[in-house]
Amino acid sequence: MENLFNNTEVAFALKNNKELKRAHFLFKMISKPTLVKLGSGLANFAIKTHLPVTGLIRSTVFDHFCGGISEEDCLSVVDRMYKEGRVASVLDYSVEGKETEEQFDAALNMTLKTIEIAKGRRNEIPFAVFKPTGFGRFDMFVKKGENKEFTPEEQKEWERILYRFNIACKYAYDNDVLLLIDAEHSWMQDAADEICLDMMRKYNKEKAIIYNTAQLYRWDRLQYLKDLHAIAVKEGFYVGMKVVRGAYMEVERERAAQKGYKSPICVDKQATDVNYNAAITFMVDHIDTMALFAGTHNENSSYLLIDLMQEHNIAHNDKRLFFGQLYGMSDNISFNLAKANYNVAKYLPFGPVRDVIPYLIRRAEENTSVKGQTNRELDLIVTEMKRRKL
Repeated sequence: MENLFNNTEVAFALKNNKELKRAHFLFKMISKPTLVKLGSGLANFAIKTHLPVTGLIRSTVFDHFCGGISEEDCLSVVDRMYKEGRVASVLDYSVEGKETEEQFDAALNMTLKTIEIAKGRRNEIPFAVFKPTGFGRFDMFVKKGENKEFTPEEQKEWERILYRFNIACKYAYDNDVLLLIDAEHSWMQDAADEICLDMMRKYNKEKAIIYNTAQLYRWDRLQYLKDLHAIAVKEGFYVGMKVVRGAYMEVERERAAQKGYKSPICVDKQATDVNYNAAITFMVDHIDTMALFAGTHNENSSYLLIDLMQEHNIAHNDKRLFFGQLYGMSDNISFNLAKANYNVAKYLPFGPVRDVIPYLIRRAEENTSVKGQTNRELDLIVTEMKRRKL
């Protein structure tokens, strides 16, 4: 079992030779932090000054990490991944940083659309997803979390945010589609957590439909998970939770230093790993009242979850447990798990090329900051290229 993730023939079966070579080129570039920093700056500059670079971005980094520019664009990728690899998809509208009510309404409509698509393809698309700040301004979540009083106009704005959350969650519940709500920066997360708790109370009475997200690079999230479970047991609802390590580490530490408060981030990578593994262990121990989406690119954590499922006599395809990875990353984990009949879903980002640039930059920076991640990807790609005699 310890060699499950080394099978590159299975891992890259869906990539033709050209796509495999492109992946090799991209991860070689991503392995160089200086190039990532330079490329991120140039990409931001090109977008802001409206330089004609979308074609170049689309043919390289976008097509590797994204499913397409629209939800319809993604469906051929969805079908191929599931038909040939039995890997499901999560359609992720990855447009970030919007500020207007019209844009928030558009994000809600897109979420409802992805739920509608998932309803007709439950095997291929078991989850829908949205970000809290897709439904309202970041500053509103911050102010609410700090218990500051809203102005009358802000109160109306907050009520519109709650309305969008409820519409999306109710539509998921009515159509029996699982719904992931992503986590964001710690200083806005308290308000998002409160909304998610209310949505679970309303819609998770028969089973987990609504899933919040816990970022385990935060040292306080394991206790949050335990406290949430205690509330759920007391009040009679199920907890749905996506657990990840996290994606905003540098920003979190910088803000804590600037503002003079204790960093919410674990002291080091090892502490984060311990925290993450403790979280998935706790959830499997309480699987009768919880449902887990284990978002991880870490092989050791994936092996741990496999062992935990075996210890608790949980079937590989039990719908309360999913492994999750990002499209374009860790195919060796995703496709080998799926071949072994575990539930696996890839986050499949989509949106207009220019609007998805912030997401792509974060993916590149995340790969450079996680020690060993990019080198592992490169080693596997090189192994498969040698196997194919490329």
